[in-house]
Amino acid sequence: MIDDATIARVADALLDARARAMCLTPPSRQWPGFDLAAADRVAAETDRRRIAAGEQPRGWKIGFTNRTIWPRYGVHEPIWARVWDTTLTLLDGTEAEVSLAGLVQPRIEPEIVFGLAAEPSGDMDDAALAGCIAWVAHGVEIVHTHIEGWRYDGAADPLADFGLHGRLLVGPRVPVAGWTTLAPDLSALTMALEHDGREVDRGIGANVLDGPLNALRLWRRAMAARSPQATVRAGEVVTTGTLTDAWPVAPGQQWRTRPGDARLPGLGPRFVP
Repeated sequence: MIDDATIARVADALLDARARAMCLTPPSRQWPGFDLAAADRVAAETDRRRIAAGEQPRGWKIGFTNRTIWPRYGVHEPIWARVWDTTLTLLDGTEAEVSLAGLVQPRIEPEIVFGLAAEPSGDMDDAALAGCIAWVAHGVEIVHTHIEGWRYDGAADPLADFGLHGRLLVGPRVPVAGWTTLAPDLSALTMALEHDGREVDRGIGANVLDGPLNALRLWRRAMAARSPQATVRAGEVVTTGTLTDAWPVAPGQQWRTRPGDARLPGLGPRFVP
């Protein structure tokens, strides 16, 4: 087991890389024995320091829920991390100018986002889970990594690396009350991703652990098993993972998402330095 002093050193290294927007050697290659349990402890430590510095948690991101891209990144299980007041934007419309300042190797991910009305549990059925959700929205997460090349030897490094979370843009929120077919509708949802008017990828909600509502369930089940002290509160947002692959973005580019459900408008982020 890695000792507390080493956990603090890993947290130091990651926070320094984040502050300087630079890459670093993966923790698992610097500290032998760095595993998922150690990464959980690093994440708790960096969260603690960010809160002490004035940032406020606003919810959660679930990463690597899309099984179709696991082999590409060398990660074969979901991870999760905090979303912050400094990284979350609730859009009034569908267009947004997004700064990439401070992000390293940024990529875009089209996702489904839930706004929680109550704490969900991993043993709930679809109806009970839907009852914990106030609204659903289409969102875009901008992920980034301080590990060169986006290639990992398992989930520990990306988990410690702030869960790869950079920004989260959430589109118009749709109340869930009365949406009786939420689970199958989101599972069947198609998503096109366009760059400068050209479609570059297409996905479906079922890619995300068989659907965003099921991703929510499995995440809570995994969290209860691995981090039982963690709390998920009413009012928080949860973004459930990318329906397509994650695509590199750069300043000056215009992107657009096109969900296959008229209730969830597409988004048009334009990236600036």
